[in-house]
Amino acid sequence: MSIQLDFAAVLSQWPMLLSGALWTLGLTAVAVFIGMLLGTACAWARASGPLALRAAVGAYVELIRNTPFIVQLFFVFFGLPSLGVKLSPDIASVIAMVLNLGAYSTEIIRAGIESTPRGQVEAAQSLALGRVQIFTRVVLPPALRRVWPAMVSQIIIVMLGSSVCGQISTMELSYAANLIQARNFRTFEVYLVATALYLLLSIGLRWALTWAGPRFLFGR
Repeated sequence: MSIQLDFAAVLSQWPMLLSGALWTLGLTAVAVFIGMLLGTACAWARASGPLALRAAVGAYVELIRNTPFIVQLFFVFFGLPSLGVKLSPDIASVIAMVLNLGAYSTEIIRAGIESTPRGQVEAAQSLALGRVQIFTRVVLPPALRRVWPAMVSQIIIVMLGSSVCGQISTMELSYAANLIQARNFRTFEVYLVATALYLLLSIGLRWALTWAGPRFLFGR
């Protein structure tokens, strides 16, 4: 019994696949921008904030890191409406991705912050720099440089995790693949193409982040 593969039936739907890939990148870009800001703020809070704030941030981090992303997504999209907060699939996906990346990046960035030599901070204090200036100019850039490879890997994981957002009808890549498969029943071909696209997105995003980090976040 021979198996007849028909990739033409899948590739003819390239506009839908392209749209899904762009949605995936768009969701990831927004989540990375807001999630890293959230992670940086929470990392500072855990490293040198007041006790109550450290406890609150610690609870948030533990909650997110010890629950599945799909449960977090479903809580945002299906749970919040019971409290009167109704969100579109796209907004719910972004919020869930931001909360997820924020928690993981908190611990990654905190590790970089806590590895900063004490003498470096004391030298900045001797120059009469304020706490905000010390953090943003002296502590944060070298901290990001040290942890950037781990941060890039976590961003890739969040991008790949966005594939479950199709479960709430967010029109990202896996949603497009499911829709095409439902139309032509070429399951093997559809998901092989989707796998190849996710691989290309991951490699391209890793390269872009590795290139951009030293140039825009923490210098050469």
